[in-house]
Amino acid sequence: MSAPQTVEQTEEQTEEQTVDPVLVVDDVRLTFGSVTAVDGVSFDVRPDELFALIGPNGAGKTSVFNILSGVYRPQQGSVKLHGHELVGMRPPAIARLGMARTFQNIELFANLTVLDNLMLGRHQHIGYGPLAALAWVGKARREELAHRARVEEIVDFLELTAWRTLPVGLLPYGVQKRVELGRALAMDPRLLLLDEPVAGMNQEETEDMARFIVDIRSELKVPMIMVEHDMGLVMDLADRVLVVDFGSPVATGTPEQVQRDPEVIRAYLGADA
Repeated sequence: MSAPQTVEQTEEQTEEQTVDPVLVVDDVRLTFGSVTAVDGVSFDVRPDELFALIGPNGAGKTSVFNILSGVYRPQQGSVKLHGHELVGMRPPAIARLGMARTFQNIELFANLTVLDNLMLGRHQHIGYGPLAALAWVGKARREELAHRARVEEIVDFLELTAWRTLPVGLLPYGVQKRVELGRALAMDPRLLLLDEPVAGMNQEETEDMARFIVDIRSELKVPMIMVEHDMGLVMDLADRVLVVDFGSPVATGTPEQVQRDPEVIRAYLGADA
């Protein structure tokens, strides 16, 4: 006989059941000709949650991200962000709904300063045209000052003050990755996709990035989906983990649960393990 639940446990479970997920992915399938990149993937992301997507190289993780952000259109399934169906929408429209993304390979403008790169993240919030921007009076002036104030908050949050006026191309790799994260935050996202945020970083840079990811969740309350090969980082930070292999879901659960799952061990280490 199982132990009776406490009042606190019952209340926690009831609260989880009544909170609507931020994102719901249902039975998504993506093929390229005869090649199946994503096959029957389903998951949801809850408010304030850090959800990790892991798997061996070629498992389909980036394809899932490309589906979520509108780069790929799946042949089957549904993707809903706060109740809005995303399948069939173009990336700019999805971004306007509140989805922001960082990239494994840095996608910054190397000749622009840190501030200017972060200002690009405010593009979807700009409500004036190019002529008003040239005149820089009235609404255009007020809006731009507000956008710059928001960018300065992100500079402080990510500790980028020392580099704020420098061209991004002159900065260390780890700082550039931080700037890319800042540009995504400048969008004021409702869901943040992190594509290998610590790829290529040394130990110190990885620890810094991990600290900022924790701060985003605890202070900014932004739910996140993270694709990452650094298993130590994933197991330390993630609330739940989805493991995929050859495009198919293998296991979903807490970090402790997926680490013990025999199918996860097989996917990473081979059948003999």
